[in-house]
Amino acid sequence: MTTSQYDTPEPFKVDIPERALIDLDERLRRWRPPIAIADDGTWASGTDPGFLADLVDHWRHGYDWQRCQEAINRWPNYLVDIGRQRLHFIREPGSEVDGAPRPMPLVLSHGWPGSIVEFLGIIDALAHPERHGGDPLDAFDVITPSLPGYGFSGPPIRADGSRGPIGPRAIAGLWHTLVHDKLNYRRPYGVQGGDWGAVISSWAAFDHPIREEKDGWKSGVLGLHLNMVGLRPGIDLRKADLSAGEKAWLAKVQGERDEKTAYQRIQATRPQTLGVALADSPVGLAAWIVEKFQAWSDCGGDPLRRFSMDTLLDNVMVYWLTGTAGTATWLYRGVTQQQPRGLPDGERVETPTGFAAFPADLAPPPPREWLERVYNLRHHTVMPSGGHFAALEEPQRLVEDIRAFFRPLRFGAAND
Repeated sequence: MTTSQYDTPEPFKVDIPERALIDLDERLRRWRPPIAIADDGTWASGTDPGFLADLVDHWRHGYDWQRCQEAINRWPNYLVDIGRQRLHFIREPGSEVDGAPRPMPLVLSHGWPGSIVEFLGIIDALAHPERHGGDPLDAFDVITPSLPGYGFSGPPIRADGSRGPIGPRAIAGLWHTLVHDKLNYRRPYGVQGGDWGAVISSWAAFDHPIREEKDGWKSGVLGLHLNMVGLRPGIDLRKADLSAGEKAWLAKVQGERDEKTAYQRIQATRPQTLGVALADSPVGLAAWIVEKFQAWSDCGGDPLRRFSMDTLLDNVMVYWLTGTAGTATWLYRGVTQQQPRGLPDGERVETPTGFAAFPADLAPPPPREWLERVYNLRHHTVMPSGGHFAALEEPQRLVEDIRAFFRPLRFGAAND
């Protein structure tokens, strides 16, 4: 990547050299399947060896990176530097309607093990609703950044200027600077996310709520839309008067924690060691990532019910070809070093918030009363299906819910 300083956004095209694809093909040809545990294809011990073998075969003989590269480059891509932090983002201006307010900027934030690939299929519907049977008044200026250390963004840069893990709260500050200082928006913006994107978006709404600047324009986050809870309430759980629903939900989440979050402890405590394996073995990387798409989606145990092999590999390829599989895990270390890690006691996110509860998420969605402890909840939708990767699994439902939540906010109406 160039060492030029990008004080203002510079157009960028993804252009992976042929030698990188040849190297990948050689590694795939030489991969060594592990000795398999007899789990009968249940994924009980991790990625099913049979599924992985089929995936690698498709990777070698049926997958076309150029198709994915063209899908990314279909949209306006940019690089920009905020201090020493290099950021990549897509920005698609929304359709404008004569006599109506200009489209609201909307920052979509992915998480791990996702990437901007998650959003490629919904950018057009959000920016140009009229092309999809919607109302052009619902249009957004869509901004989709790659998190620091992910994809085409540079490695995370700490506050002292050194390279190293940073937390989601720091990334929220980068997003705010991107919107108002680098893209020069002089109007409020919305934020949306799941996984780390939910945490980042929540901090953006907490730290940068809407406010009036000295010259009269309004800055900050007008609305927050989530498809996963991003923060915990600032309460002492031992003393709080919890509802029966909250108690049942907490018991379920805590009972599943060891089984579902072991990967977090590895990525938080030994990201450098894990990073060697993920950066050196494409099949190892695919196994590490694809398991999460199987376990966290509404796929009934078979990821191909929700994702094509091409989609799974598109996401893996963004990590592999950019060499960011290791630096992406740093975020789990960064959040442990973030102080404070959670909301202050007795406080919540007062920015109007919408929540889309997809039933098959990594953790079951919390009850509404728990959400209201954390957020100024104005909009709550219980989805009939879908899981952690909402933009890939249920794109139409997610888009409609985002539009419905922001519609009254952009026109200054209540959203109860």
